[in-house]
Amino acid sequence: MKTNYKFGEVCQLRQQVEAEQEKVGFKNIFETENGGVSLVAFKAGQKLDEHLAPAEVMVTVLEGEVEFTMLDNTKTLMAGEFMLMGANVPHSVYATADSMLMLVKLKN
Repeated sequence: MKTNYKFGEVCQLRQQVEAEQEKVGFKNIFETENGGVSLVAFKAGQKLDEHLAPAEVMVTVLEGEVEFTMLDNTKTLMAGEFMLMGANVPHSVYATADSMLMLVKLKN
């Protein structure tokens, strides 16, 4: 497993990743050959253009609000909500407010 964190160490999620004016912020918490956990931070108005994830993903909104488009179907997700997405599904994300997402990725 790849991580910069120590087992048993308590960390504040909010302090792990920040979006910059020009780009979305990404931070891998840990990664294995079977998946991992990442944080993604957006400033309001930022987006990730359509792309594919090579894993099944649980997308959890920790803060803010995003429009998540998957297979041409847009859902608004708010803090405290999550959704599941299959591997290799085209999707995009648009932040309607400053937001932070947690991605839990599982590969078959």
